[in-house]
Amino acid sequence: MNSPKIKGRCLACGAVLSEPVFVLDNMPVGAQAMPSKDELPEDKGVTLPLCCCPECGLTQFDCEPVEYYRDAIRVVGLSKTMQDLRRADYAYLIDKFGLAGKRWFECGCGNGDFLKVLTEFPVDIYGTEAGETNVAEAKSKLCSGDGCSDSHIMKFFPERADMDIPGGPFDCFLSFNFLEHQPDPRSMLGCIYNNLSEGGIGLITVPSYEYILEKGSYYELIRDHIANYDMDSLERLVVTCGFEVLEKARIGIGDTLRMVVRKSSASLNRRKTEPNVSVADTEKSDQKTSLNDEKDISKSSVLAYNYLMMKRDIAGYMEDLERKGRSIALWGAGHQGFTIASTTALKDNVKYIIDSSPKKYGRYAPASHLEIVSPDTYFEHPVDVIMITAPGYAKEIEKTIREKYGVRGRGPGVPAICDIIDMTER
Repeated sequence: MNSPKIKGRCLACGAVLSEPVFVLDNMPVGAQAMPSKDELPEDKGVTLPLCCCPECGLTQFDCEPVEYYRDAIRVVGLSKTMQDLRRADYAYLIDKFGLAGKRWFECGCGNGDFLKVLTEFPVDIYGTEAGETNVAEAKSKLCSGDGCSDSHIMKFFPERADMDIPGGPFDCFLSFNFLEHQPDPRSMLGCIYNNLSEGGIGLITVPSYEYILEKGSYYELIRDHIANYDMDSLERLVVTCGFEVLEKARIGIGDTLRMVVRKSSASLNRRKTEPNVSVADTEKSDQKTSLNDEKDISKSSVLAYNYLMMKRDIAGYMEDLERKGRSIALWGAGHQGFTIASTTALKDNVKYIIDSSPKKYGRYAPASHLEIVSPDTYFEHPVDVIMITAPGYAKEIEKTIREKYGVRGRGPGVPAICDIIDMTER
């Protein structure tokens, strides 16, 4: 097995990394490393140096990957917002590239939530996943009806480019927010390339580093995402691995990169210099409101500046709540909430973190050690304010809060709501 990460080297091109552009202290050891009560004494925050490759431009953490980087863990797969987005993706690929009746596979299919949506379409479905629990759960979801046999969900991880994926060659591959976890993305993409039919299509999504810089949202950084791709560094990587970029866009609230690629018949090292740019990408580029444009400071300073400002603002807000005798909880036991809690005064003031995933109940946030509870906890232990720490789902969560806690005769009623972006109560 290849060494997952070489200290001081770019994981995409192998170049020697420059000095860190930003260093984060007391960070969670991982977004999925939620300790139990007995494990709290051993759970410690870690220091993460963020470096930029001088050759390919990839920004990455210079550290070892999390232990579970081979596993795809996506609780948000249950979100209606995300399911609708996947439906739109699948319908578009089928219509645009004639992929009805073709062989599709998802690399890192997790528990099968996204592939379950794919069963609504006339395609032959395969999935690869490293975690045994995820494989079993995916099989139970997907293989009870038409569209997928038990053998199509495989315990497999593309460790090397020369590996054969059972069931290949495939006509289409999917990779949803999985590539950023990988310490050896070239081997993964090389394996996918070698198991695609000629002209095979792929859809890749990763979190957008442009979004993090534009918003100064340091809390989007987490060790799990060892690589932080912007559009240019992602394009360089996929082209180096032999793919032609057909479309590229920023989607959602601008926090996700979406790239449609095709297996190129040209040389693996031949660069396609003029990929098509989607309307969505053009609109986003016209709407730039980054702190880079507003302040004469470098990109590396944006994160540090906003880190200090958020720490200051949250400390002031916590002091105001304490002075007024008001209590606060967070909603969102994801990487944003964990990073914010461990690096600000939230860790010393928040009562608990609410989340909709039962798998997280009774666990604790890494580094901050705040307890993760179910939404029903509010009825027994109410708070005055709930702060939403999942920016991409803020509207959906606010709607849930108002509907769940607004039922007459049940508990204390709807608390004040604010989100981490502006901390304005409503």
